[in-house]
Amino acid sequence: MSRRFENQVVWITGASSGIGAALAEAFAREGAQLILSARRKEELEQVATKCGGQALVLPMDLAKTEMLPSLTEEALKWKGRVDVVVHNAGISQRSKVNDTKLDVDRRVMEVNYFGAVALTKAVLPSMLAAKSGQFVVISSVMGKIGTPLRSAYAASKHALHGFFDCLRAEVADAGLTVTLI
Repeated sequence: MSRRFENQVVWITGASSGIGAALAEAFAREGAQLILSARRKEELEQVATKCGGQALVLPMDLAKTEMLPSLTEEALKWKGRVDVVVHNAGISQRSKVNDTKLDVDRRVMEVNYFGAVALTKAVLPSMLAAKSGQFVVISSVMGKIGTPLRSAYAASKHALHGFFDCLRAEVADAGLTVTLI
């Protein structure tokens, strides 16, 4: 029986719990070689075990963008390529604009937006050289509309939509795809 992601290298951020952990298990069932990233190494190792133990556990904090080039280098050395990057990691915010400190807005943007952008820019040259690859961005309805109490979160998701829509247009002829979910 053929599996859809047989031998493809799939890097999932935010893989220690929730949607990321569920995606890891689903990709593993479909034959993917997994790179699992999040801040919590112990939880990543538990997810890796559930996925058959063959994953590369690569802890990272997306707010520390200066670390992403070296982590990407480590990821690329593991199997020689990354076929799919699933940008799933993120943090939320629930407070009125008037009550939200600017450092909260900055932190949400740093993790949700700049972290995904920095990781994309680190992986993109290898995908362009291979003329193959996919970026999958887990977004939210907040990427399209705003609601009370979600200003920073909605802004970060709107920013992701703008950035990755532009990237999709830029790499369409290069064999890469961009999917916003």
